[in-house]
Amino acid sequence: MEKCEVNGHAVSKCPESSASVKSENRGCKNRFMGFLKRNLLVILTVSGVLVGVGLGMIIRNMNLTRAQMTYFAFPGEMLLRMLKMIILPLVVCSLISGAASLDTRSLGKLGGIAVSYFLVTTLIASSIGVALAFIIKPGVGAGALNTNNLFLETVSTNKETADSFLDLARNLFPSNLVAAAFRSYVTDYKNIPVGNISNGTIIYQKVPYGTETDGMNILGLVLFALVFGVALRKLGAEGEELIRFFNAFNEATMVLVSWIMWYVPLGIMFLVGSKIVEMDDVVLLVTSLGKYIFASILGHVIHGCLILPLIYFGLTRRNPYTFLAGLITPFTTAFATCSSSATLPSMMKCVEENNGVDKRISRFILPIGATVNMDGAAIFQCVAAVFIAQLNNHVLNAGQIFTILVTATASSVGAAGIPAGGIITIAIILEAIGLPTNDLSLMLAVDWIVDRTTTVVNVEGDALGAGILHHFNEVEQRKRRLEQEEARGEQELAEVKVEAVANVQAEEETSPLVTHRPALAADTSCDNLLDTEGMESVL
Repeated sequence: MEKCEVNGHAVSKCPESSASVKSENRGCKNRFMGFLKRNLLVILTVSGVLVGVGLGMIIRNMNLTRAQMTYFAFPGEMLLRMLKMIILPLVVCSLISGAASLDTRSLGKLGGIAVSYFLVTTLIASSIGVALAFIIKPGVGAGALNTNNLFLETVSTNKETADSFLDLARNLFPSNLVAAAFRSYVTDYKNIPVGNISNGTIIYQKVPYGTETDGMNILGLVLFALVFGVALRKLGAEGEELIRFFNAFNEATMVLVSWIMWYVPLGIMFLVGSKIVEMDDVVLLVTSLGKYIFASILGHVIHGCLILPLIYFGLTRRNPYTFLAGLITPFTTAFATCSSSATLPSMMKCVEENNGVDKRISRFILPIGATVNMDGAAIFQCVAAVFIAQLNNHVLNAGQIFTILVTATASSVGAAGIPAGGIITIAIILEAIGLPTNDLSLMLAVDWIVDRTTTVVNVEGDALGAGILHHFNEVEQRKRRLEQEEARGEQELAEVKVEAVANVQAEEETSPLVTHRPALAADTSCDNLLDTEGMESVL
């Protein structure tokens, strides 16, 4: 024990030591408070999920009526409504300002990298889904499983594969931009009599016709915003005022997002709790479709924890898990809401603030990714297609497997970023390989489980894509700075050379082998004049 004298008396500890201990304690407290302040939202959001699970399990035993369940889910419904309210201004303004802030050369290059990244990762995800379905065989031995013994509603769809892709193209170019904010184009069918045969029977022909369905046409809005941003960039000085308007609009929208984020923990608690209360017979569903659920979630874990981080590390040489650690809040939001579009506001905020991604990059790539990049959806769609084939004892050949891969990759582009948005795209895959769609209700029964990890993988792919584009943009800017410095150096060197040539005296003194004699005056002698004829003489 340390001893020192104070006023002639021995004390057990010096005042300096106690002061240092106090300063250390104060430092630890400040560090802890700083950590708590930085991660308070993350801690509250994760706590909201855990409390929601416990709350749902408790209230589940109270046998609430349907009306009471609706009241219990009200705070979670409010969160979804707030997030959906902010999607339209966020997507349109962020894409316009992002496309207008990038020059055409950078926009084209970054756009090419983004499209390649989306296609490659989605194709890899589809391959993982098909491979796991063949390894785990979720549909083998489940031939007796059907909609009736699980008391499920049937899901019917008779949409042709060709019409599904034509609708995708039609929605890229909405006929009414205002209506695209809340309605989408979809093909329906009607039977038209085309004639009689000899016995008097009327022949009907199924004819497609266009209708409008509720739901934002996010694909058309994304394309319009991108092209409009490029057009504003082309206008030059004339478009600056409008670009500043959309930039200010976007910044104001992000302020609203930051306010909404503080309601997320409470909303998520009631979203998760109400979903647990609404579940029917979970044990029967899990035991019947457990292998399908396991195959889908395992595919999401492999793709989200291994494949995507490896791609990020291979392209950037940076730790992907450090990048992902700053995105816990949007991942939790994705898990609770099951909506890529609803997660977009928090993802954009965390990518910019926690991971330092350039605003121009994040606001360009994340809205596009939330619309067209659906890695998680591709995995569970492929698993579902193979599962239904095995359920119906249908052996898939190589051509059908290739069709599943291509169709899942292509149809995931048009999958709606909403809960259960991928179920309809499974129907496209089943139609493409000639399988019945009457078993889709089995997928819908457990979609509330699988859709959570699906959405997390979807938004993770978007975030890592933004990080990769940010890295390439940094490399490109560094290269341009070096080129500009080299060009500036060459220009300065050229100016030095010009000055050196202009200075005759300095030029004459450059060679030690040449001596220069000064010119003589007009009244010099003849001998001196003869000497001036050869002013330079080699020693």
